Amino acid sequence: MVTTTRSARSRPWRSASAIPVRDARPSLTEPPTTSRRVPLAQPAPSVPWGDFRPKAFTGEAVPFRVTAFREGHDRIGVQVRLFAPSGDESLHRLRPLLDGWDRWQAEVAVLEEGVWRFRFEAFGDDFATWQHAADVKIAAGVDPGLMRELGARLFDSAAADKARPSAERRTLTAAATTLRDVSVDDEGALEVVRNPALAEIFRVRPAMSLVTIGEERELLVERARAGVGAWYELFPRSEGARRMKDGSIKSGTFRTAMKRLPAVAAMGFDVVYLPPIHPIGHTNRKGRNNTLEALPGDPGSPYAIGGPEGGHDAIHPDLGTPADFRAFVRAAAGEGMEVALDLALQASPDHPWVTEHPEWFTVLPDGTIAYAENPPKKYQDIYPVNFDTDPDGIYAEVLRIVRHWVAQGVKIFRVDNPHTKPLQFWEWLIATVNAESPEVIFLSEAFTRPAVMQSLAAVGFQQSYSYFTWRNTKAELEEFLTSIAHETADYMRPNLFVNTHDILTEYLQYGGRAAYRIRAAIAATAAPTYGVYAGYELFENVARPGSEENIDNEKYEYKFRDWAGAIEHGDSLAPFLTRLNEIRRAHPALRQLRDLSIHWSDDDAILVYSKHLDGALSPDGRNDTIIVVVNTDAHSVRQTMVHLDTRVWGVEPGEPFEVEDLVTGARWTWSDHNYVMLDAFTEPVHILHVKEPR
Repeated sequence: MVTTTRSARSRPWRSASAIPVRDARPSLTEPPTTSRRVPLAQPAPSVPWGDFRPKAFTGEAVPFRVTAFREGHDRIGVQVRLFAPSGDESLHRLRPLLDGWDRWQAEVAVLEEGVWRFRFEAFGDDFATWQHAADVKIAAGVDPGLMRELGARLFDSAAADKARPSAERRTLTAAATTLRDVSVDDEGALEVVRNPALAEIFRVRPAMSLVTIGEERELLVERARAGVGAWYELFPRSEGARRMKDGSIKSGTFRTAMKRLPAVAAMGFDVVYLPPIHPIGHTNRKGRNNTLEALPGDPGSPYAIGGPEGGHDAIHPDLGTPADFRAFVRAAAGEGMEVALDLALQASPDHPWVTEHPEWFTVLPDGTIAYAENPPKKYQDIYPVNFDTDPDGIYAEVLRIVRHWVAQGVKIFRVDNPHTKPLQFWEWLIATVNAESPEVIFLSEAFTRPAVMQSLAAVGFQQSYSYFTWRNTKAELEEFLTSIAHETADYMRPNLFVNTHDILTEYLQYGGRAAYRIRAAIAATAAPTYGVYAGYELFENVARPGSEENIDNEKYEYKFRDWAGAIEHGDSLAPFLTRLNEIRRAHPALRQLRDLSIHWSDDDAILVYSKHLDGALSPDGRNDTIIVVVNTDAHSVRQTMVHLDTRVWGVEPGEPFEVEDLVTGARWTWSDHNYVMLDAFTEPVHILHVKEPR
């Protein structure tokens, strides 16, 4: 298929480097190789281990990279050939990164879901080789006649190609004639050598030799929500819960929780995440603040799944019926949001599995079933599943459960502790579910060792929790943001949750309200997916003594929050979260992961980074550049100089440009060196939009 005959609207890609397919087609009979005269090595996107596909999401600008070189000083060209799932074939010229490592790159925004195929192609670039040598030699008076004749022969050969347009062939013939014309001096010949029109002819239709064709590779492109979204976690049982006259508490339901959805949507969130909604066991039920004895009326942890009312495919009767749940999902969709459901593969001692399938659990020498543990933590209300005793049965049961909730309208699952289950199980489950329902997304809640986290992402998890929660200083964040944007982005998509129902970091405990603004601003701008747990907007920062989680944790009791009152008294972060989500939706650069660049400041607490999306890759065709400058010290006022590599967005060093602070509306004229003052107690962050020159 010749992509140049299609309209830009119908193409499944956007790119500034595309060239016509028909004019640069190496012989398909050439065998794939990485060791010929122009070798191809380290192709990307790729996964560093295992036979797994790299990933992207629709609209993502994917950098296609490869190492390519040849002996001596002759020039080469590199291109990537893409085959979309629909069959569209396109060709994109790579540019040298000039990093000393012979790396080449081209960015292509992929717009079509499914499995893409791609291969790199390299060749000796005969025109570029001649142009460079002729420019140097003719200007120096070294073999000018020889260089002119070599160029004329190159143009003769290209003009003889009947596949080239006739106007192009006439231009090439005229150039050859000029080079051979003895009345044209060497200065006139140099005008031919440096003619940009000739360079463009050979960029689009190069004069190739020594063609090398790389192996064909695959890229899985998933729906946009797999890579872009703002998540909001809430416990349905708390939303609409009421304290009765006798002191007891009546649980909130899906119907009462629906009343909270418009406010969540108004803040700009895309995903409503619910912890487990299943029946909760009574045996060893945990009480308030994780005590070992539940008092009458204590609802227990929703992670102690299962009781007489059913297991993972059942709904806690206090929350309503299956019809009520489906109504909740529809109500969320009506507000423009999706529902994410917790998939926690464990059981309370009262779960039907315990009596129906005792072989699915680990029995200790004393005949008891082993509790779940994360030493020194012990979860007496939970039995972990043993995947080794009856893998076929467990695999089939979990698949049945996932299919059940997909049928109820759930397309996103937040998976609890996936690193405590076999890796091959997740590879099988996600592949099986996505083969049936490719729109289903799995988020890995695995706060564990890097190799394990990354392996889970490689085998199929569309999103992953990350170490962001504990990366707080400028130095820590610079290293972390570089890693997620450039080192693991081919296969691991981080969801930057600022807090969870299990995690209240010391930074939030002791940083005051400034810490909540700072963390939200970084999370919302540094990655295209982030999340908050309900109560964040109320600055809930008191921890249970000796722990890193909220006191009176909602995991063990009902929470009563006065959302409207907090806003009325100016005591809510909701307006700031709303503004962050408005900025994210208005700026496509913030809906990308790989476009982040770290810049510099003279202060060890002032973090500086930019997100830039070229207009050729943007949905509106315009460049989009955001600069974030943030004071990571929540207890100070900082003044410093900020130093920017403005070449990232096409501005030469020293040239002025206009910026607008998207939080305050202030405008300034900046250049590559700028003074800033950030007061953590008032405005700890600049989110600056670089204005395009008029």
